[in-house]
Amino acid sequence: MKILHSVEEKEAMKFIDAAIKVAQHSPCFRSKCGSVIVKDGKIIGEGFNAPPLGKKLDKCFKDDIPKNFKSDRSCCIHAEERAIMDSLRKHPDKIIGSRLYFIRLDKDTNKKMYAGKPFCTICSKMALDAGIKEFVLWHEEGITVYDTDEYNTLSFQYRE
Repeated sequence: MKILHSVEEKEAMKFIDAAIKVAQHSPCFRSKCGSVIVKDGKIIGEGFNAPPLGKKLDKCFKDDIPKNFKSDRSCCIHAEERAIMDSLRKHPDKIIGSRLYFIRLDKDTNKKMYAGKPFCTICSKMALDAGIKEFVLWHEEGITVYDTDEYNTLSFQYRE
């Protein structure tokens, strides 16, 4: 992992800002998340967290699912998953070697929030399989870039 500085940080912030705009479309009751996938300085896919297409939820049932549930406890498709699917639909020839930017917003204020440590093995495995080279998260220390292999390894090591 590396923390970006100066010109690299400014360039990355442009894509974090794009992910913020995408996240604002999320109808999630818990947090609004957005992702953009970038290759050669251009956005090739985007996504926000939301229930599967055609499903409308009256509440988030995540807290009703037992902690030992054997799969993702979210009622939403993740922003990263949607961005990957969007990239594969629109630019399947460009996704290999791309970079995924992720941001989470406070659900009430829409202000960006620091990301936690890598933890989602569903998204990390999907990104690896699609050929995404790097994950980018906004941490308290700064904009942090993870190689997707590293992100996947850290996700499998994560414990609540």
